[in-house]
Amino acid sequence: MIVGRAAQIQALTAVLDEATQHRGSALVVRGEAGIGKSALWGEACALAEVRGMRVLTTVGVQAEVQLPYAGVGHLFRQLRPEFGTVEGESPFRVGVEVLDLLGGLDKPVLLAVEDAHWLDRASWEVMAFVARRLESDPVVLVLTARDGEDVDRLLTAAALPELRLEPLEADHAGTLLDQVAPGLSPALRERVLAVSAGNPLGVVELGGLAARSGGGALLPSRLPLSTRVERTFAGLVGELPAATRALLLVAALDDGDDLDEVLAAASTLEDRPVTADDMEPAAVSRLVSVDEQYRLRFRHPLLRSALRQSASAAQRRRAHACLAAVVADDDRRVWHRAAAAAGPDEALATDLAAMATRARYVQAASTALTAMERAAQLSEDPRERGSRLLWATMTADEQGDGETVRRLLDLVDETRLRPADLARYSWYREALLGNGWTGSARLGVYLELIDSIRHVGDIELALEALTNICLRFYWSNPDDRTRLRFVEVAEQIDAPEGDIRVLCALAQVAPVERGASCLEGVTASQYRLDLTPRQHHDLGFAASALGAYALSNTFLKATTDTLRTQGRIGMLMQSLTSVAYNAAAAGDARAAVSAATECTALATETGAPVWALQARLQLGMAEALRGNGETAAEIADVSEKTMFTAGMHAMLSLTQRIRGINALASRRFEEAFGHLHRVFDPGDVAYHPYLRFTLIGHLAEAAAHCGALDEVRAVVAELTPIAERSRSPVLITGLGYAEAVLADDAATYEAAIAADLRDWPFERARLQLTYGGWLRRQRQAAESRPLLRAAAAAFDALGAAPWAERARAELRATGESRRKPIDALDALTPQEQQIARLAADGLSNREIAERLFLSPRTVTTHLYRIYPKVGVKSRSELAAMMAGRPF
Repeated sequence: MIVGRAAQIQALTAVLDEATQHRGSALVVRGEAGIGKSALWGEACALAEVRGMRVLTTVGVQAEVQLPYAGVGHLFRQLRPEFGTVEGESPFRVGVEVLDLLGGLDKPVLLAVEDAHWLDRASWEVMAFVARRLESDPVVLVLTARDGEDVDRLLTAAALPELRLEPLEADHAGTLLDQVAPGLSPALRERVLAVSAGNPLGVVELGGLAARSGGGALLPSRLPLSTRVERTFAGLVGELPAATRALLLVAALDDGDDLDEVLAAASTLEDRPVTADDMEPAAVSRLVSVDEQYRLRFRHPLLRSALRQSASAAQRRRAHACLAAVVADDDRRVWHRAAAAAGPDEALATDLAAMATRARYVQAASTALTAMERAAQLSEDPRERGSRLLWATMTADEQGDGETVRRLLDLVDETRLRPADLARYSWYREALLGNGWTGSARLGVYLELIDSIRHVGDIELALEALTNICLRFYWSNPDDRTRLRFVEVAEQIDAPEGDIRVLCALAQVAPVERGASCLEGVTASQYRLDLTPRQHHDLGFAASALGAYALSNTFLKATTDTLRTQGRIGMLMQSLTSVAYNAAAAGDARAAVSAATECTALATETGAPVWALQARLQLGMAEALRGNGETAAEIADVSEKTMFTAGMHAMLSLTQRIRGINALASRRFEEAFGHLHRVFDPGDVAYHPYLRFTLIGHLAEAAAHCGALDEVRAVVAELTPIAERSRSPVLITGLGYAEAVLADDAATYEAAIAADLRDWPFERARLQLTYGGWLRRQRQAAESRPLLRAAAAAFDALGAAPWAERARAELRATGESRRKPIDALDALTPQEQQIARLAADGLSNREIAERLFLSPRTVTTHLYRIYPKVGVKSRSELAAMMAGRPF
């Protein structure tokens, strides 16, 4: 019976009962070493079994912290032996597999994880991912974790509820001591209680020590209680035979729990046969237990720690070497070799780096990251060490692991880097950490470093560096000399045949000078069948920079689907941001909200502030288009403060875009013109040479209502030759509207509407609205109505409510009444809208869950909520309702 923990047991009972009602949750049982976490963990397992729940258990093992997914592998291979073999080894992807696996069970489940502070990082991320998605599943996740700064940081990031364990009250501690060490003299009893200070393990172990050895064993000490208990354990181990001690040391250092493996390694360590009989003294002393499957378990985690502490470094390295000689798995063998290394070992570092490269090739990013970081630690050459740390940084960024990115970059000694790696390091600190933004000041330095990489013949690294820096060029407004120098350096790189990186870089750095040729090359690439997800991603960004948003989305759709499957969250966030940017620039508010909301959630969950900011800026533009003025204004204000603080002045154009569209939606035309025109003024801090291409239509609309057409004429005169040279689709489309507004005659309006605007529904609708209004004022009401009806319908479908309302107002002025349609989708949250669209597209609940990183049961719950909100009763009715929507 557990003493003094009635309230905590009640809390555990409550979450277990909730799970049986399909209201899942997670709970972290937390406290100092020996405070009773393991006892409550065992109690939770027993309570779950009484309720008929399936109980799955695992224990974090310190020896496994460097093995990605070791913890969740032990946990879920109890259900599926092939668990963890899905494509794309990432915490998000493995988390989806866990949710799918749990959803297939026929009874409520308790996932009981002991010593979560010793889980490998990938397993911890999976557990945190799953814990945040259990609200509709009959699943409880109970973890125990020891206090510490690392645990504080992990739990803060995971935002999981905690159940803290404090020391036992005096009377409860006395009751426990009387149970484990009855008959102590009053003085000795009080001494044990004072020394143990309410710590249950201290009461048990120190009480037992006092009963065996008397008061001399409890001499005053300044050592922490956990250390004293460890020494108690070490004393117990020291009384065992040598072969048993060797067995226990090997078991403490092993990353597995197979008794035969431990026996084989111990035999090598002792240089004589060691058998199961040699484990018997430890079992009799209740230090370890062995189950029917010959799996070895320690009585308490502090015993493992005691064994490690009592062994010398040389003994530990010898034990790891012996384990490396007997384990069957190649990767485990390399890990034990690495643990056995006494210092830098370039041959071993090379083996680990090769393992990392292979792992990344098959999308096993967590293994790749851990292996490369260890390779860096073992590197003899400081330049190789820096290069390997940067490689690991890049891999962490692809996974959206911002914390690891920061930690790895802090380990890099920039004074010992090769010039090429110094360029990468500088870029990573600015682009990945989101601080110290230097605008265009260092772009010239980066270019010369890239050129030096090219000169020494490292073409692959030069292309990678070129790709990394091109987006920075796009948002930094460099002078023409620097920009054209980039073009020169890029075009001198002898890229392999079929490589698209120079093309994509030029599209972002020189979308005017090289725009036409890049657009031709990117367009041709859409028919290639050999493109990787990274190439689709790069081509999507390139097409977006060229103003070809429909083409960009073709590439981005392909890469986002694959990146979801692979769980490459870092690249997925970037792609979603670009999708949101494309939609906002094209006037599709609904699509922009969907992509921006998902990206914001992922960026928040993974700690990626740069991409969270970008997503919020696109969301602000979408909210302005929807007429949600207060929300849009708040996003603009908060984002502007962030960008001013970071020195991201060129990106202030994005906040001016939000403010301009927000004012335009509210018919504050003069204010709208003022905000938007700043983006066109080279002397203004908010000027941006390419974002203005997306705003010419909005500027012309504002000018037509506030008498600023002369300023628009000047802008059109400046941008027309640029459009002819660059062939930018967004600029050509915007100029078509501006020229029609400036001419303000039927022929020009007819010509503009007759242009190919299939990819530009907002601009077509705006032309229809403006021309329809012109026809009405010319007393041609009958001719205006079809245009105005089409405009209202298109704006409604895009979610551009203010423009749709204007079209209806114009229709009313012609004598035709058209009610605002009741759009049931407006009642749904962005996530519910995503689920509704995917369900309407025919995806199963499981497929939707995989796509959106949810559990299948959560998708089912959402659909039950969606149907009554939108007035349908089935998937087929939902599909029919959403047919024809431009999503």
